[in-house]
Amino acid sequence: MRMLPDRAVLTVTRHDGVWRVEHEGETFGHSPDKEIAKAAANRHAREMQDRGRACQVRVYGEHGFWAA
Repeated sequence: MRMLPDRAVLTVTRHDGVWRVEHEGETFGHSPDKEIAKAAANRHAREMQDRGRACQVRVYGEHGFWAA
């Protein structure tokens, strides 16, 4: 029996100098600005939630603190 995840996970990562959103092997929202890529992920997640699918947006490369 194959387990299906209970929510869609959209991941924002930096790759080859740009930020991008990855979902189920496809990428979109490419931008040199992380905030623009995050906005694309959140828009896509909202569309999926409006259709009844639970979502989670993850951002890699964001640590929550500033390194010296």
